[in-house]
Amino acid sequence: MARMVDIRSKPDVPRRAVASGTIRLRPRTVAAIRARRVAKGDPIAAAEVAGLQAIKSTWQTLPHCHPIPLTSAAVEFELGKDRVMCTATVEATYKTGVEMEALYGVSVALLTVWDMVKSLEKDARGQYPVARIEGVRVVSKAKG
Repeated sequence: MARMVDIRSKPDVPRRAVASGTIRLRPRTVAAIRARRVAKGDPIAAAEVAGLQAIKSTWQTLPHCHPIPLTSAAVEFELGKDRVMCTATVEATYKTGVEMEALYGVSVALLTVWDMVKSLEKDARGQYPVARIEGVRVVSKAKG
């Protein structure tokens, strides 16, 4: 039987979660992102918006998550030589935590980067020998 956990008796408490993850790419793809030479537009700007949208709609995708009245959310990026790192920070004062929102935001943001640069990442057979999303995890969470 699938059901949401009953949280009625839990008090509203300030909560914060930080999640991160990485997409590995060819160095020339990262160079194209830096130079703003990606055919679909700016992957970082698009991924920031996509990540924020994901954070706000986590409960609509993950069936056991509660809709949470968020008080703050941010999605940030750092470009390395052969990768894009993403960090999402989510805050709320509520009865349950915001880890899933942070994880979902990072995941969707990194998928958005992949979608926008996939033409630069495909090999001659249409495969992605380098591109991979890795290390998506909760970096920290706080309650109270």
